[in-house]
Amino acid sequence: MVFAPGEKPGNEQEVRLQNASKQIVQAAILQAVQQVSQENQQKEKKINSSVSLQLERGELTKKHEKK
Repeated sequence: MVFAPGEKPGNEQEVRLQNASKQIVQAAILQAVQQVSQENQQKEKKINSSVSLQLERGELTKKHEKK
C-alpha cells in the first residue's frame, strides 16, 4: 500500500470505520423513529375505535330513550 506524503498508515481504515459507524447510528435512529411512529399510530387507532364504540353505545341509548 502506498501512502501520500504526510498520510499515516491506518488513516484510510479509520475513515472507513467512522463512516461505517455513522451509517450504523443513522440506521438505528431511523429504525427507532419508525418504531415510535408505528406505536403512536397503533395507540391512535385504539383511541379512535374506543371513541367510536362509546359514540355507538351513546347513540343506541338515545334511540332506546326515544321509544
